[in-house]
Amino acid sequence: MLELALKGSKRYYGWIAFLLVLIGIGSLAYVNQLMVGLETTGMNRDVSWGFYISQFTYLVGLAASGVMIVLPNYFHSYKTNKHMVIFGEFMAIAACIMCMLFIAVDVGQPTRMLNVMLHPTPNSILFWDMTVLVGYLSLNLLVGWTCLQADRANLPHPKWLKPFIYVSIIWAFSIHTVTAFLYQGLPGRHYWLTAILAARFLASAFCSGPAILLLVMMVTEKFTTFKMAKNALSTLVKIIAYAMCINMFFFALEIFTAFYSNMPGHMHPITFLFAHADPTLVTLMWTFLACAAISIILLVTPKFRNNLKLLPYTLIILVVATWLDKGLGLVIGGFTPNPFHAITPYWPTGKELLVSMMVYAIGALIVTVLFKIATSVKEEMGHSQGLPCGCSTEDTCECAPEEVEEAPAEA
Repeated sequence: MLELALKGSKRYYGWIAFLLVLIGIGSLAYVNQLMVGLETTGMNRDVSWGFYISQFTYLVGLAASGVMIVLPNYFHSYKTNKHMVIFGEFMAIAACIMCMLFIAVDVGQPTRMLNVMLHPTPNSILFWDMTVLVGYLSLNLLVGWTCLQADRANLPHPKWLKPFIYVSIIWAFSIHTVTAFLYQGLPGRHYWLTAILAARFLASAFCSGPAILLLVMMVTEKFTTFKMAKNALSTLVKIIAYAMCINMFFFALEIFTAFYSNMPGHMHPITFLFAHADPTLVTLMWTFLACAAISIILLVTPKFRNNLKLLPYTLIILVVATWLDKGLGLVIGGFTPNPFHAITPYWPTGKELLVSMMVYAIGALIVTVLFKIATSVKEEMGHSQGLPCGCSTEDTCECAPEEVEEAPAEA
């Protein structure tokens, strides 16, 4: 099926060329980092994790969020979004690869990553984090590619694949939970020292990840004949709304616990981020709260949530909010102030941002190629213009008759 990625319009090849240019520019910055060392970044002795690790954390959530598409289809026989499952799995593949790349650029010399495999230490959370990431990537590659091959051959999905699918669903929760353990297992960092951090990570992942997937799918619809089933879109938006509400509820619990208990170690990182940090960072953190509030209002109000013209902007606002919280403020707040209450400012350098751009461009290239293959197969099979329930034709519809009949009214 790889040959399908080589067939496309001028716009498709132009987009790939643009991504390759970004990758080339970022590669020059990365080569400079390899030659000079991590001093090209804004990290230092007190702030040993920076922009790279924060992006890794955010993208683990994107990888885990694919379960929100897969779980209803396989655990609850919810066939409405069955043609979107492959896109969730392919998005998870790209996210896992980007996570690994961010780890590779963060450790300095990439050969150091071999120590995790050559000298495994099961008592290390980092060892388990690498294990679950590689395992989840392998599961999505196996399940996604096998299912797409079966679809192209117009054959049912192999029965031997089901155990791997069920394992991948459970595995999705583990990858972000183990990532949270990396943070909350450090007793000297009060901003992370909370038992609810793993739950916060999952809630954030289950709203931001599907939001990014929907945005990419909306772009895909503009340039291909593939169309999402309206009922599937509506259901996924509701999941995003609930997850975002839970995410901000957990954040409010952290604020209450820190300030009602009057514990200095827990209050200082929050007051630093929202009041005493660099004016740019303070502005961004308040922007996070404003964007979170706006996105929740737009998502919980049916009139706004069902407005397909407004929905992309709502999802973008939500992604901005979650990225500012977990992709920026989480790491900076954890390291500043340090355990001795000293403040060592951190801000990513230009070269750090260029290397990050390279990783994101590689991820975008992987998504582009995989989605091109998936949409081409869907078009070949006639799944590009589906029924409201997600099936391609009435003859092959596997949904209950009442579901097909009621779908237009619900949409």
